[in-house]
Amino acid sequence: MTNSIQELEDAKCIFITGSNTTSSHPIIASRIFRAKEKGAKVIVADPCRIQIGDLADIQVHQKLGTDVALLNGIMHVILQNGWEDREFIDNHTEGFEEFQKEIQNYTPEKVAELTNIDKQDIEKIAEHFALAEASSIVYCMGITQHTTGVDNVKSLANLAMLTGNVGKYATGVNPLRGQNNVQGACDMGGLPNVFTGYQAVTNEDINQKFSRAWNAELSNRIGLAIPEMMAGLEDGSLKALYVMGENPVMSDPDCKHVRKALQNAELLVVQDIFLNETAELADVVLPGASFAEKDGTFTNTERRVTRVRQAIEPVGESRSDWEIIQDLSNKLGYSMQYSSAEEIMQEIAEMTPSYGGITFERLEGEGLQWPCTDQSHPGTKYLHKDGFARGKGKFHPIEFKAPAETVDEEYPLWLTTGRVFAHYHTGTMTRNSPTLNSAVENGFIEINPADADKLQISQEDKVHVSSRRGNIEISALVTNRVEPGTVFLPFHFVESNANVLTNPAIDPIAKIPEYKVCAVKLDKAS
Repeated sequence: MTNSIQELEDAKCIFITGSNTTSSHPIIASRIFRAKEKGAKVIVADPCRIQIGDLADIQVHQKLGTDVALLNGIMHVILQNGWEDREFIDNHTEGFEEFQKEIQNYTPEKVAELTNIDKQDIEKIAEHFALAEASSIVYCMGITQHTTGVDNVKSLANLAMLTGNVGKYATGVNPLRGQNNVQGACDMGGLPNVFTGYQAVTNEDINQKFSRAWNAELSNRIGLAIPEMMAGLEDGSLKALYVMGENPVMSDPDCKHVRKALQNAELLVVQDIFLNETAELADVVLPGASFAEKDGTFTNTERRVTRVRQAIEPVGESRSDWEIIQDLSNKLGYSMQYSSAEEIMQEIAEMTPSYGGITFERLEGEGLQWPCTDQSHPGTKYLHKDGFARGKGKFHPIEFKAPAETVDEEYPLWLTTGRVFAHYHTGTMTRNSPTLNSAVENGFIEINPADADKLQISQEDKVHVSSRRGNIEISALVTNRVEPGTVFLPFHFVESNANVLTNPAIDPIAKIPEYKVCAVKLDKAS
């Protein structure tokens, strides 16, 4: 997040898109509730009807995969009415002229046709967002999990810059991370192109800095993203895979293909706290410790680093992840001699400018938000107050592109996937909790009553759902939460795994699969 969670309650307008906030981020949703009580305008754009939309001043349901068109249409109206922040644009941005040329193509009439949103709603969204004293954007994986995910995020950044809603309190572009410490994992270099703190592996000076510190010659080549790893396992160019805290058999698209790729590995190692579906295929399973059994830190969605303290001794043969990795490294011939998580944190601070002032001692209490560059730095509540890291913010002219797969006569329904309130991702943890699992025990597919009537499907009927990649059987939930022509499937349930159906097409830059859009057909099970 460019801004902080607490700031949301002081925003005057909040635009939520691609985020079922009450279900997936209830603490953040509570801040939005407070903002609404203080008089903020709340705008929700989501293909499905979601709970937080009930309090919205405007709730719209764009066609799947039309986010760029909607955002360009909103910005067209802003420019048409002269509501842009010209002072901010002139002083803090570049590329505006080319961006403006592209935006001229997205009239409200054209965007209404592309998105199936009323022209008047597009105009009203633009007015609320542009004229509010402080407007904030909140988004989640409904924006990123597309073949145009990077375009979607750039379009949101365009909207924030166009209206001067960045680098200020209670504004910003605020992605909500998928699980706890996803932000921390990325910060620590859990991406194929960077070291810690997003320091590029291709930068020779940075590469040499880490090579000297670790007494090793490090590659300057960008590594593989997960879809590329699966392709490598299948064609034999990748021989071994070490999976840690991940369950690709459940979480990756076209999972039959994923299972085949993993079975082709010469060595598959899985390190996790439960024996998940991927671990069942592994040659070696290494039992990691849960959060309550180890010391360390988490970094949350607002860049806040907080302490995790060991509460109980590790159960059975489980151990802290860093201890397992250190022992394995030593066995393989590269010496690691860390004595504690705190010592590792000290090295992180030495090597990572944005974490330079973060120590276990300073994390007593509410933690610190990076950038926190030295021991006297108080942490950073919101980003870009004194300008953008690259100098000036760059406008990108983004053209609308359709999803990689669209509906046709054979597969006439749009499928989108997401969460339910009781579960997280592949259910590795939540479905092992009797309380959470009893709240939602089985998968279901949401179908609009109009589509159910056409297909002669009744509540709780078993249906076959098929895509070009596979099929599943699941119970029908007939509901107005989805629009006609669209069905929704939660992805937590191995018995009815949504990722049997999803499309493995990826964003060319971020390499994120298009989980949120594919074409399916439904048939009543005999």
